[in-house]
Amino acid sequence: MTLRNKGLSFYKKKKKISQALLREIFSWIFSIALSVFLAGVIVIFLGRSARVVGMSMEPTLENGQQIYIDRFTYILSSPKAGDVVAFLPNGNENSHYYIKRVVAGPGDKVRIADGTLYVNGQQSIWVTERVLDAGIAENELILGSGEYFCIGDNPNNSEDSRSANIGPVDEDDIVGKAWFHLKSSTEGMGFIK
Repeated sequence: MTLRNKGLSFYKKKKKISQALLREIFSWIFSIALSVFLAGVIVIFLGRSARVVGMSMEPTLENGQQIYIDRFTYILSSPKAGDVVAFLPNGNENSHYYIKRVVAGPGDKVRIADGTLYVNGQQSIWVTERVLDAGIAENELILGSGEYFCIGDNPNNSEDSRSANIGPVDEDDIVGKAWFHLKSSTEGMGFIK
């Protein structure tokens, strides 16, 4: 009797991967690759990338922090108070993007008195810090159609709608909504609040 007859073999039988399993694996790989590709196309064509310049949005955003701007949202709707937007001051294509928070919109009355920002006679919930320079908002401003009053989250270190050379931001000068930030020195990446 030989060893071969006893069922001992030194050759291993190769296991075959079933065709159904292979199809499932390739289906998952294709779906993931397609999703990554489509996300990239959406970001490239409907979004923008920018860096925050200055400390005007601290603590929300830091100087030099990379952000992504959604250009699609404001095609379907208008900015609202609390949104962080990117705009080109007075439509100046040669300027960097200004990143500020919208605190008032068309038809709103804006005034800064005794260091407090008032919108329609009510203290703004978006600026809680004492504002040292009222700028053009020292006297009540009534925003026109398509105009927005934007201010930095760090208002005492911000050039924004209070400044005479920027003033209220025209809706046509708003590039989009700042919606996502990359890692900063204090936190990881995430959505902008």
